[in-house]
Amino acid sequence: MTIQKPKGTLDILPEETAIWHKIEHVIRQCTENAGFNEIRIPTFENTALYKRGVGNTTDIVKKEMFEFGDREGQGLCLRPEGTAGVVRSVIENGLYGEPMPLKYYYLGPFFRYEKPQAGRSREFYQFGIEMFGAQSPLADASCIALADDVLQRLDINASLNINSIGCPKCRPKYHDALRSYFSEHENELCATCKERLKTNPLRILDCKSPICSAIAKDAPKTVDYLCEDCSTHFEGLKTSLGVLGIEYKINPMIVRGLDYYVKTVFEFISDDIGAQSTVCGGGRYDGLVEELSGPALCGIGFGMGLTRIVLALRAKAQKGLAKLPEIKAPLIYIASMGEKGALYAIKTCEQLRSRDIYAECDVVSRSLKAQMKYADKIGARYVLVVGDNELETGLATLKNMSDKTDSKEVKLDEIAFTLVG
Repeated sequence: MTIQKPKGTLDILPEETAIWHKIEHVIRQCTENAGFNEIRIPTFENTALYKRGVGNTTDIVKKEMFEFGDREGQGLCLRPEGTAGVVRSVIENGLYGEPMPLKYYYLGPFFRYEKPQAGRSREFYQFGIEMFGAQSPLADASCIALADDVLQRLDINASLNINSIGCPKCRPKYHDALRSYFSEHENELCATCKERLKTNPLRILDCKSPICSAIAKDAPKTVDYLCEDCSTHFEGLKTSLGVLGIEYKINPMIVRGLDYYVKTVFEFISDDIGAQSTVCGGGRYDGLVEELSGPALCGIGFGMGLTRIVLALRAKAQKGLAKLPEIKAPLIYIASMGEKGALYAIKTCEQLRSRDIYAECDVVSRSLKAQMKYADKIGARYVLVVGDNELETGLATLKNMSDKTDSKEVKLDEIAFTLVG
């Protein structure tokens, strides 16, 4: 029986990694321009981190975590999201003693037990940022602007949706209003939302069931129940986005699926994939550091799904609206004849590579004719044919593969200079 990859995981093949490299290059460029430094956290953490940080009523904790125990009986799980792990690292390493704001970004795989479908897998890749110690709505706007910058540079069409879900001061009154409204429709709700009605009615707004979504459209709006502080913060965010020239839509259905969010929540929604899909989402989590036994330190961040970004870029390319990067082709292929020619080829290739010149040669004992075909197939710009005669004279012919009429005699000991000047 052939062994296959686990359900919901991805094989990212060489012809695809060129796209990923482009995306990651843009991400690193944008984050570094904005003063964010990379942080790398464990792929698995103590399960308690997510139960306390993400929330026991969330789908992530109740249904989606890959949990296991080590040989000492410690409960562990593969990381389902990035924020809680970064917060744990900030606390454990005492990073809160550094000048504020703290600004970190991360790239890597995350894991959730979900039904695999286009743009959603059990192992998925995410880019995220976290900013600590900045309470101003200007911080919210700057994080949103960073996400917008990445999407713009990647030429992803996405609309910004924002909302405010209040804080512990004003949210209880809003929860009461939601319970009152949804109680009138309790018999129509799905089994999960019936439970949410008791534990956290805000989660009903995030339900993907068509029936629950239709009911939720007429539910009370969070912005109508904000306290003065949350209302002022939200107005400040809107003003800041206006100054930055970032268009947005206020969407009262944006609540995000994690319990730690307060005040600002947002999503970038793209239709490049075919149907509307969230490619980036985030918000403010001012009480999370304290919840995980750290100091009073506010925070805001977002996560961007890289698999969906790749799908969006591929969809645009299929429509002729974008050109995808390709596997890098060698600048030169050194075709060899005889043992001495082969030894020269491999030695020269290594010398060229040490100068950051991508060079290839034959290592599978092809005939000269087969080597020429292979050089053409991999897109080599130039081919140099070397055998006993060329080694004796120190001269060989350099052929331009894109222009078959362009060839010139070159000195073998000056090939690097000939290629790059």
